[in-house]
Amino acid sequence: MSDKITNISKELFESDVLKSDKPVVVDFWASWCGPCRMVAPIMEELADEFDGKAQIAKVNVDEEGELAAQFRIMSIPTVMVFKGGEAVEKIVGARSKDEFAELIQKHL
Repeated sequence: MSDKITNISKELFESDVLKSDKPVVVDFWASWCGPCRMVAPIMEELADEFDGKAQIAKVNVDEEGELAAQFRIMSIPTVMVFKGGEAVEKIVGARSKDEFAELIQKHL
């Protein structure tokens, strides 16, 4: 995984996501999820392309069930954008790189 992508635990969520001065794109995923594996390389590319402008983070729903419950993650992959401590957008399901890039661009 790219060193520009942060693995988020519930202990780091507030400091790394909610208090970030940049938009944070959080990919809720699991290792057994086929569509999640399709999204992973896209997130890596976006982490490089938006380096310094937005942060890409991942939450493994199997390891961080409390976070998944807190944000009502019912299907994965779910990608949420957080800005200024608030969830501002949510996309459920695998999408194209262009769609994810557009989502990030909208919140810069």
